[in-house]
Amino acid sequence: MQRRRSSKTPKQPLHVFHKSQTDLSAWRKGGRINPEKSLQNNLSSNDQKYDSQESSLEQALSYLEKVQNPVALKKNTVLQKHLATVESTALQQGLPPEAFEILLSVVLSGKFVDTVNTRLLKSLIPTSVIPENSLVTAVSWLCASKCSSSIQLLFLRWLITVFDFIDHKEQLHALYGFFFSFLQDEKMCPYICHLLYLLTRKESGESHLCELETILFLILFGMQSYLQALLSLYKLFCPEQVTITLPGKMKTYFKNSEGPWKAAIAAVRQRNQGTSPLSQAVFLGTSQPQSRKRKWNAQLVIPASSTNTNNLEEDREKSSVESYSANESFPVEQLRTFPQLLQNIHCLEFPSQMGSVLTNPLLLHYMNCVKDESIYLRLYYWMGQMLQEECTWCVVDNPNEEEFKSFLNTVYKAECFLQEGLADCEEFLYRTLPLWDGVCCRSEVLRLVSWIPLSSVSDIKSYLYDPLAQLFYTSSIYFKCSVLETLKQLLQNWLNCNVIQMDSEFSSLNTTLSGLVNVVAELVHFVGRISTIALRLENNSTFLLYFILDFYETVCDMYLKYNLPLLILPPAGVFYPALLCMDSVNLNQLCYIMYRYRTNLVAAKENELSKKKILQFKFSNQTYQEYNQYITAMVGCLWTSSVFQKDIHPQGLRMDDELLSKTAVKELKTSFNIVYHPAMMGYSVHFLQQACPDDTTFNFRLIKGKKWDWYLEYLYAQGLEGLKVFIESSISRVSQAARSKAENMQM
Repeated sequence: MQRRRSSKTPKQPLHVFHKSQTDLSAWRKGGRINPEKSLQNNLSSNDQKYDSQESSLEQALSYLEKVQNPVALKKNTVLQKHLATVESTALQQGLPPEAFEILLSVVLSGKFVDTVNTRLLKSLIPTSVIPENSLVTAVSWLCASKCSSSIQLLFLRWLITVFDFIDHKEQLHALYGFFFSFLQDEKMCPYICHLLYLLTRKESGESHLCELETILFLILFGMQSYLQALLSLYKLFCPEQVTITLPGKMKTYFKNSEGPWKAAIAAVRQRNQGTSPLSQAVFLGTSQPQSRKRKWNAQLVIPASSTNTNNLEEDREKSSVESYSANESFPVEQLRTFPQLLQNIHCLEFPSQMGSVLTNPLLLHYMNCVKDESIYLRLYYWMGQMLQEECTWCVVDNPNEEEFKSFLNTVYKAECFLQEGLADCEEFLYRTLPLWDGVCCRSEVLRLVSWIPLSSVSDIKSYLYDPLAQLFYTSSIYFKCSVLETLKQLLQNWLNCNVIQMDSEFSSLNTTLSGLVNVVAELVHFVGRISTIALRLENNSTFLLYFILDFYETVCDMYLKYNLPLLILPPAGVFYPALLCMDSVNLNQLCYIMYRYRTNLVAAKENELSKKKILQFKFSNQTYQEYNQYITAMVGCLWTSSVFQKDIHPQGLRMDDELLSKTAVKELKTSFNIVYHPAMMGYSVHFLQQACPDDTTFNFRLIKGKKWDWYLEYLYAQGLEGLKVFIESSISRVSQAARSKAENMQM
């Protein structure tokens, strides 16, 4: 068996593995393997079996190549035998690079009937790479129109599926205009658009602008998604030439073209990885076995998309910071270090399938540094299609929840790295949250929710808040706490990523800031509503209250910490359960939150009085009034024991003396001060044991006068810093004493 380029080409045996092929996983980690040594260490019965299969494959390819006249499959046992050999070899271990030019020429030259050609095309499963020369030969046969239209379509589907297995693509890019000419073929147009979408670079978009009239003419007769996808790339590269308005979002650009090949490629890859170390070299990815069904596993690995595999040994010997010229692209599979990224950032060539970007920190760095819209467009297309097709709770008979969880985690980690939410992830959540049961992939989905980008108030209410609220009310307390933690993280992400630091000399409000204020305010009000109801449903659970107050610890500091002119106090349904809670941790946290509210409001008032125009926002008097009502209730409760008389909040604790007398509670007025409060009772007991060891009656009335001050110092020593800063900022006597003590210490 030999590969024929000319009559003078010497015959060479067909081998599945090449000495020059190496383990790309080891290469990425800086390691290397010795193919010759691996072969010597792995001679076994399996090797003999492979030798037998190679010999049979040689005979089959030789027979198929030599056939001149059309041959029918029926009653032709020789053809059936060789066809079965190609199919079995392809499915078991894949086809070597040398086989593709022969088989593609056989299929596209029309030697056989469509039944045979279809079976051969479905058997084109690569062991390692697909030589670009074989595809150029195939395209020349395609131009000759020897095969039927159905075979042409199947060939295009195969080419799209194995696109990242092509060893390099410069000659394919040179054929861009040839593929472009097929856009006018109605049946081929969807697949041609997909192929052009993968091939398109900025220079190809510019060079074919004169032919865009073809696309625009076709769009006039129907806004097909595949044409819009291709045109969207051209619009990014040459916006002055493409002035047509395109839809903002599309659920799916292209139909699934993967057919039988993806699952077969994954199966062959897994099988070969389990036979010998050398077999790992023939696949483009990590050494971990991958799923037969899931598409993203293979595509999350950087493919050898533009590099000649035979030169990888030589490439690895190059300097780690080797720089490429401006007109020479740098393939991503050779990108291994951050200095390399900096040296070649101007000529980096991204993989056509964008899934590998999600797991590569260097490529994510590039996305952060270079705002290339075409990269985001490709990534959103790929990721949106994966999320739509593989969503566990939306796709029937898709039980592989663990793999979908893994994919969602990968997306989440990429968002954390980029410090921004991805638009297609947002669309996926908005589309699927109404169908979500709150159980499947819970933690993964909620993590993605925390990175939802800023949207309009109406969108986020109908697509996020409403479905979340339905699940929130009907789910367990643990789910409620998870949602509250997610919404707190969402708020922090919005504040960290979107708050605009405005200079004091600005006299007009930025509309972006105004939109941010409205969206954040709606989020805070939403959390306030669901928290109030949740506390009633869960009987004022201490565990739930902790997560609610944790959210408001972020809210209370928005003005000073994030420079956002917005302060929203917790609703009474949250404030009073926290004030009367049975747990000192939550009471201490409430005290700290109210202290921070006071600090922020004082700063806002000072800026207003000094006529500083930093943000041109004024807090309403209602905010100050509500804060004063809360402070009156807290001081009356914890300090002056007058909460039932002086709490003036409409939903507060004020009660008439006649009603209070009917309770028959002794020492009613002092029931909630820092000595008698249920959350502080344990501290009171321990303090009395130390201060009055002889008193076994636990007479809390003894804590007064100087012992009251000692008791305060004791509480502060127990780590109740929130209580400390609240009392020192809200009680005049304590505040003055604290200032005097600080001055004496300085002196």
